[in-house]
Amino acid sequence: MTPASAATIPRNLFPPRKIAHIAMLMFAFLFPFLNFTQALGCILLALLLTTFILPQLDVDLRTRGGEASRVDSRSAMLAYPLSMLVTVILYRHNLYIVSAVWAILALGDGMASVAGEALRGPGLPWNRQKTWAGFLGFVFAGMFGAYALTRWVAPELDIQDVFVASAAAAVVGAVVESMPIGLDDNISVPLVCGAFIYSISYIERQAFWSNFPYLRRRIILAVAVNLFFALLILALKWADLSGASMGFVLGAAIYLGDGYKSFLVLLAFIVLGSLATRVGYAKKASRGVAEHRGGARSWREALANCLVPAFFSLLAITAFPRAAFLLAFLASVAEAAGDTVSSELGQWLSGRTYLIALLEEVPVGENGGVSLAGSAAGIIASALVVGLGFGLGLCGQRALAGAGIALAAAVAGNLFDSILGATLERQGLVTNGIVNFSGTSFAGALALAIVLGLHFL
Repeated sequence: MTPASAATIPRNLFPPRKIAHIAMLMFAFLFPFLNFTQALGCILLALLLTTFILPQLDVDLRTRGGEASRVDSRSAMLAYPLSMLVTVILYRHNLYIVSAVWAILALGDGMASVAGEALRGPGLPWNRQKTWAGFLGFVFAGMFGAYALTRWVAPELDIQDVFVASAAAAVVGAVVESMPIGLDDNISVPLVCGAFIYSISYIERQAFWSNFPYLRRRIILAVAVNLFFALLILALKWADLSGASMGFVLGAAIYLGDGYKSFLVLLAFIVLGSLATRVGYAKKASRGVAEHRGGARSWREALANCLVPAFFSLLAITAFPRAAFLLAFLASVAEAAGDTVSSELGQWLSGRTYLIALLEEVPVGENGGVSLAGSAAGIIASALVVGLGFGLGLCGQRALAGAGIALAAAVAGNLFDSILGATLERQGLVTNGIVNFSGTSFAGALALAIVLGLHFL
């Protein structure tokens, strides 16, 4: 090899920060021999290593490129063990989930850097700073790492189920890692992948086959009904072509959950949100806070608000207990309705808006700003959606208590949305779409956690 050709090979493909991440993964191999307290101790040792030992050894933990300009390297390194600490606490009874998430984060992220630097190639459509080579490197390394560690920690699990779950979670992790947001992926990847693996762990073949006789007819109706409403929404200019198309896909998935019942809940959100957008539009436009394109939603808004409900809706036909996932679906839609209505009507009715994080007055339309009128309108909108779900029988056998859980989770999700808007979004670390997605995720996850944790249904 000539010096000239050698100079073209990227050096330091595995920087010390990535090597440290992968080295700490060795703690996960101890999980089969540890209880929760001991596993927690392993994570604390990793935190100690990151905080005190590596800096004393003068290990260069800096990140490269654009990441270094947006995230402090020390904070980024600390985020790794801290996020795993949270993951261990959340899934203390399912340490195989912690192992899978850890492998996806350490090996997937590490290989994404290597493949992206070494192979280059075309960028991703949603983030030109990331390449397909890095994306696929993340998927394959994360998938096989998650599979191997899950089999090591929980050999009793079905091999096929473990492989499918590992592959799906690795794809989810790769998407999250490649999103053009400033939030450290050491935080976002474990949180999203952990929740995803936990949710799909309830999938059972028996649940799907018990619903299969209904699905053949329901699929036809899902396509026909959603095609009609997609065209109607497009004609009413409630969404542009991309928004109507994405709405069609996600709406069809939601229809499969419980047929016309789950679809009517989605339709209630669409109607409430669209009407709230158009009420007082001239006044909102004069304030400079009105939605662009005359209030027509694009695929981004549809995806941010409806992806989580569609996920829970599909779980309702493939997982047990079905009622728990229907309640999570209802809570996530109610949160989306409450967030949209509170924002739109608050910008129209309110003269004063306060930043929820600091309780200081800010201009109307400011990220994280809340008002009394907007908050009240949001709670009413969430209550209307939950009330519809209650009337349709989506709240389980203990329907009144189930409706209370769904409403409480929706309101909590709206509060979480506002906090993210007042902090991360104001700092430019996340977009409004990510905030909306996080709000629906929080509401659905909270409802699901309450129901499953208390064995409510």
